[in-house]
Amino acid sequence: MVKLIALYKHPENKEAFDDHYFNIHAPLTAKIPGLREMKVTKVVGSPMGGEGKYYLMCEMYYDCHDAFKAAMKTEEAKASGKDLMSFAANLVTLMIGEEANA
Repeated sequence: MVKLIALYKHPENKEAFDDHYFNIHAPLTAKIPGLREMKVTKVVGSPMGGEGKYYLMCEMYYDCHDAFKAAMKTEEAKASGKDLMSFAANLVTLMIGEEANA
């Protein structure tokens, strides 16, 4: 499995961010062909105390690198990316990962 991970810093207006993320962005992303699963985690704190550096994490799972690359070329992925840049360009860090067995 390959996953695209999106980490979001704390937005200035969390209510407006949540409204856009959960009502507009997540449904757009969920339509991307080849997306097997999407897990969204709200970060509630840090083991060191306080709220931590990040506000939200989204993990989007694909079968393999080729499936991920094909998905990113679709109109649905382009729409999701365009929307992401419209509301969270300065908040989001994106990375690609592979699950590893320890």
